[in-house]
Amino acid sequence: MIAAGWIVAQILVRNVEERLKTSLQKRAKENGHSMEAEVREILRDALKAKNAKKVGFGTASIALFSGSGFYLEEPIEEIRGMRMEIPDFEA
Repeated sequence: MIAAGWIVAQILVRNVEERLKTSLQKRAKENGHSMEAEVREILRDALKAKNAKKVGFGTASIALFSGSGFYLEEPIEEIRGMRMEIPDFEA
């Protein structure tokens, strides 16, 4: 099948639990999509997340605020195995 210049495939998914189908219908309605369109969006998002480059917390945090004027030349080094000292607030 060809749609808007793209070659597309069809997938049939069998044995979907009723609760899953109901949740999918609800989600599709909330997003203004048909069930098919919602499934396509879920699949796209799942594959984007899987193929996304893994970065540490610091690097991800900076990426959230990258338009605020703070830029890094290289990623923030991750700290592993650091032992935290709990402060004594009663002293």
